Amino acid sequence: MTDMNLVLLADAYKYSHHKLYMPGTQFVYSYMESRGGKFSETVFYGLQYFLKHYLQGAVITKEKIDEAAETLLEVFGRNDVFDRSKFDYIVEKHGGKLPVRIKAVPEGTVVPVKNVMMTIENTDPDCYWLTNFLETLLMQSWYPCTVATLSREVKKVVKQYYKETASDAAQAGIDFVLNDFGFRGVSSVESAGLGGSAHLVNFSGSDTIAASTFASRYYKAPKAAGLSIPATEHSICTLLGESGELTVFKHVLATFPTGTVACVSDSYNIFRACEQYWGTDLKDEVMKRDGTLVIRPDSGDPVLTLLTVFDILFDKFGFTTNEKGYKVLPPQVRVIQGDGISYSSIHTIYAALKKAGISAENLVLGMGGALLQKVNRDTQEFALKCSYAEINGKGIDVMKSPVELDSQGKMRTSFKKSKAGKLKLVRLPDGKLETLKEDESPELDDLLVTVFEDGELVVEHSFEEIRQRAMCP
Repeated sequence: MTDMNLVLLADAYKYSHHKLYMPGTQFVYSYMESRGGKFSETVFYGLQYFLKHYLQGAVITKEKIDEAAETLLEVFGRNDVFDRSKFDYIVEKHGGKLPVRIKAVPEGTVVPVKNVMMTIENTDPDCYWLTNFLETLLMQSWYPCTVATLSREVKKVVKQYYKETASDAAQAGIDFVLNDFGFRGVSSVESAGLGGSAHLVNFSGSDTIAASTFASRYYKAPKAAGLSIPATEHSICTLLGESGELTVFKHVLATFPTGTVACVSDSYNIFRACEQYWGTDLKDEVMKRDGTLVIRPDSGDPVLTLLTVFDILFDKFGFTTNEKGYKVLPPQVRVIQGDGISYSSIHTIYAALKKAGISAENLVLGMGGALLQKVNRDTQEFALKCSYAEINGKGIDVMKSPVELDSQGKMRTSFKKSKAGKLKLVRLPDGKLETLKEDESPELDDLLVTVFEDGELVVEHSFEEIRQRAMCP
């Protein structure tokens, strides 16, 4: 449980909502979905972290309410917005635990867009305002869901090109093709841990240690869910200047004479490094190693640079042709591209390698900001909306359906149209997932399960279970 004050973890305007809901409101029920976006399906991941870290247990205390009252009086400049009695009631009646019920699909489930993934409702009629008060925090689950989705979509691309160009024996290495280089590029340590662990749902390569920490702490993963290798950076390779680069390379090989080691090789001239230093001066040392040297270009056009680098390395180290007819470097030499890597560039790179007759198994990738930072809530168009309420004992289906103008000035129904009623997610006889109202098709089981109720975590998912569910074909 965090030391953060949950009473202050909401959008400021929400503190007025207890007064703005219609008198007699008793229950508010809301759901979360990915309304569309870049990809046609979304991996559900990360809710368990928010439940454990922020919501579980006695999270409302008198001291936190005192702090909130003082802060919000200054925020609004008036004393008729924040009503501390609403939170005092939770302390007095529920011991500081949140009287809400949250249902969700099992984490790791791959859900087609426009379907419910999570619902939340208050269990105490006096706390009708609490359901959507928690929206601000729970909505942040868009981030790990989106990173897990993006990472999985990259894996689909990698698997496609491995299937087309790589040897059968190389397929086992797919989990280490995309490596997380994103720690320094994210906005916070929390983002690194949460987003980095979302990547580990699909791949095992990562330099973001915080990702393994999160996966272990909140999902019972092994201590090292993400694995890495020794590697240089430019501060190492430029330490002796351009004339000393070869000496540094020798030192790298001598320091790690076995196993895999990566060396950035573009500090001055990547092509000279590949042809002269690695391919001529140090060729014997490289080929004698019981392990793999991974050469890293880090600048220039990725496609043209890689094609030139591979031409040089094939010429210097030789190659075999695998059963699918594509060139493969000796096992002692591989290449990693960590510059300019994004979802779109990965396809372009592998397509270019395939066209040049180069197997995908020669190349691994490092992805930084484009993996953990260059996503937002609209990447998969996440939203959390009220769909049902009870007022004075009467149930009401609730929805929004905006009319909007398109770019040609024509009227249309917005994609922001929301669902109405209490919802369930079902698997149809043909295997597809679909959102229905709770009372529809009673013969179909609801895939949403209660994971949190009245301050307690009811269901806990392990990281391995999540990985299995998210596995792509």
